[in-house]
Amino acid sequence: MARLEPGVKAPAFTLLNQNGQKVALKDFTGNRVVVYFYPADDTPGCTKEACQFNSELLAYKKLNVSVLGISPDDAAAHVAFRSKYSLTFDLLSDPDKKVMARYGAFGEKMLYGKVVQGVIRSTFVVGPTGTIEHAWYAIHADGHAARVLATLER
Repeated sequence: MARLEPGVKAPAFTLLNQNGQKVALKDFTGNRVVVYFYPADDTPGCTKEACQFNSELLAYKKLNVSVLGISPDDAAAHVAFRSKYSLTFDLLSDPDKKVMARYGAFGEKMLYGKVVQGVIRSTFVVGPTGTIEHAWYAIHADGHAARVLATLER
């Protein structure tokens, strides 16, 4: 699995959001966007991470930074997840995990002491010109949204 480092061009993508609308990375040209990859809607760690990004969303918006969550889940799962937790940012579907693979967010990982293939919880800040400004791999969900925000506020 190749990891993306700051300074490299972020892999382009166009995925469907919870409403079936296409969302492309290029839609954010000129602004920063946080792109975070997570394993599944409505699971404990993913819920904590999504809710914390949502709680910090106003602070992100003040910095003119958008937030996108990407998982393999389909639109119906995203709609239910957003509704259940009042999430207000887009959740994108990557069912074949191709975008995740290009970001190094899918591959071998440890799960309960075993090596498995899966989504590697990862977050990227993509800058106004489409380059990776910050990259975090195998993160811990709790407190991560605040850590990303603190990095952006520096």
